[in-house]
Amino acid sequence: MTRHDVPKTALELRSTLTGDGVVTLGIEQFEVDDPTGSQVVIRVEAAPINPSDQGMLFAMGDASRASAVVGTGLPAVAVPVSDGAVAGQRGRVDQPMPVGNEGAGTVVAAGPDPTAQALLNKVVGFLSGNAYAQYRTIDASQCLVMQDGTDPADAAAAFVNPLTALGMIETMKTEGHTALVHTVGASNLGQILNRVCRADGIGLVNVVRSQEHVDLLREAGADVVCNSSDASFHNDLEDALRSTGATIAFDAIGGGELADTLLSAMERVAGEQADGFSRYGSDTHKQVYIYGGLDRGSTTLSRSYGMSWALGGWLLTPFLHKIGKEAVDRLRTRVADEITTTFAGSYGMVLSLEDAVDPEMVKRYAKMATGDKALVTPQA
Repeated sequence: MTRHDVPKTALELRSTLTGDGVVTLGIEQFEVDDPTGSQVVIRVEAAPINPSDQGMLFAMGDASRASAVVGTGLPAVAVPVSDGAVAGQRGRVDQPMPVGNEGAGTVVAAGPDPTAQALLNKVVGFLSGNAYAQYRTIDASQCLVMQDGTDPADAAAAFVNPLTALGMIETMKTEGHTALVHTVGASNLGQILNRVCRADGIGLVNVVRSQEHVDLLREAGADVVCNSSDASFHNDLEDALRSTGATIAFDAIGGGELADTLLSAMERVAGEQADGFSRYGSDTHKQVYIYGGLDRGSTTLSRSYGMSWALGGWLLTPFLHKIGKEAVDRLRTRVADEITTTFAGSYGMVLSLEDAVDPEMVKRYAKMATGDKALVTPQA
């Protein structure tokens, strides 16, 4: 494609936090850069709103109080942000921030480098941090080429959830565990993780919060599902840990007592298999990684599980840097090969850029409800 096939300007979403405690998410016009070197221009056709996008979109503000911004020309929405949240984000105050971790579309222009030229007219998924836009100019290395005929909507979530699921399993194996626990089993990520574990023969304990989510995972073939709303949850969890041997958990809730509950249950099961009593607890190492913050409250620990345990944070990008290019390429290849099967996502709403800044739609997608994930379609 030549430069005249790409518009000189296009529309994008930008998020701006001000010192008076308001974050504004608005549609703005920008100039589309010509591709140079190994860069490509992508006509963005689909981009998901992942939980990891919410912090940049709304700066930890209260999206339930979203309101329309009037008199700014292009549509925008405002969300109040607490003084404490503003204080913790001073680096972004008064700075219009790009939003959207990942997306997909068709490469419509390319720089002269062969790696870029090879992507012309291909459908690609991409990771950029600014995906909520009609066009994006990025390096070819940020793209994942899909098989011919792939719908961009299927490729839109080719990075965050698929690589997170594979990254959790890689972490489990590297650290010497043989099975794992995941605390939002019915989420898009949870369903992908369930499919990967079933395909690879890995034990997985799915923790959910409702019978509806239990039924959803059972229908998807999940072997072990524990409902944290059931009175029998603690016993069910211990039974699940016995049957799978899981000693590592990935927790998207973050706040509250769930991490403590997981560690305590792991210790009780490990203690049953220990040789005699030790005042330091079992020798079995128990690990919980917090990778999300659905509960923004404090994480409460009782420390009733001996000394062989750890609680830490886990993020995808640092993990990918840690394992190196060869391992990342291996994971990416699997995602591209199985994007419509193992790594398929689902959406409860499809939004234009204008929809994405509509206060009522903001209140809906900011809830991050299971089964109601949003897909932004910038060309709509």
